[in-house]
Amino acid sequence: MNSENIKPASVLSQRLSLYLDLIRWSRPAGWLLLLWPTLGALWVAGAGFPGWHLVAVFTLGTFLMRSAGCCINDVADKDFDRYVKRTAQRPVTRGAVGVREALILGAVLALLAFGLVLTTNTLTIALSFAALGVTLAYPFAKRWFSMPQAVLGLAFGMGIPMAFAALRNEIPLIAWQLALGNLFWVLAYDTEYAMVDRDDDLRIGMKTSAITLGSWDVPAVMLCYLVFISIWASVLIQQALDAVFFIAIIVALLQVIWHYTLIRQRSRDGCFKAFRLNHWLGFTLFAGIVACDVLK
Repeated sequence: MNSENIKPASVLSQRLSLYLDLIRWSRPAGWLLLLWPTLGALWVAGAGFPGWHLVAVFTLGTFLMRSAGCCINDVADKDFDRYVKRTAQRPVTRGAVGVREALILGAVLALLAFGLVLTTNTLTIALSFAALGVTLAYPFAKRWFSMPQAVLGLAFGMGIPMAFAALRNEIPLIAWQLALGNLFWVLAYDTEYAMVDRDDDLRIGMKTSAITLGSWDVPAVMLCYLVFISIWASVLIQQALDAVFFIAIIVALLQVIWHYTLIRQRSRDGCFKAFRLNHWLGFTLFAGIVACDVLK
């Protein structure tokens, strides 16, 4: 077909499809893993419903920053992803989206998220710069640190102190406690994610927690789940949450047991399924927090 006969609308549609693929539009699990602990922190910080303004700011901001992070990550990893079965067909890796184009898209998404943060307060705005710094650092941590999932945990936990800052204009101890618990959750589910690509990562020299832990990977994942749930349970029970929160804890623990059955054989499909379904564990705890507020 002559390029002159290609309709502009068709070209635009193709680019949009590539951009949506780049930001993982069809795979929402990634941004939901960020969303639930952030919204949970908002409810705790506000001792109930925090208002639609902040719910909108943090929901949209979470989606935008996760999408920007995908752009940055794919550019940083483009020379590695081509050797990994799961990532070889990503738009930047296969050359369908250029590096400059992906970085511009990531910058636009980050600026949109920053625009939302500007509607909050000075402390939250200051924290957003720290969140951006950790987001930029994570893709390169996989070259140098044996547990890069810890860096991801810091990035994925920044929404928690930001939520408290937005509502209280301070960051109390409970915010850091919840962020610490969330760090262990990230270690758990991102190690499951790393277990999917372990063979490929070993071949190309990438560092991940799955490689570092070796045969201790499954016990470590289970321990991290339990530490996460224990910290959130002990901290939130002190907030006088209703007994319904105990039901959420039990349901979360049942999900942990289910995840064990998925990853114990270390199969690619089982580990990837466990990772993809992790957002339900986060939703369970968030739902328990909201239910306590509704039942007051």
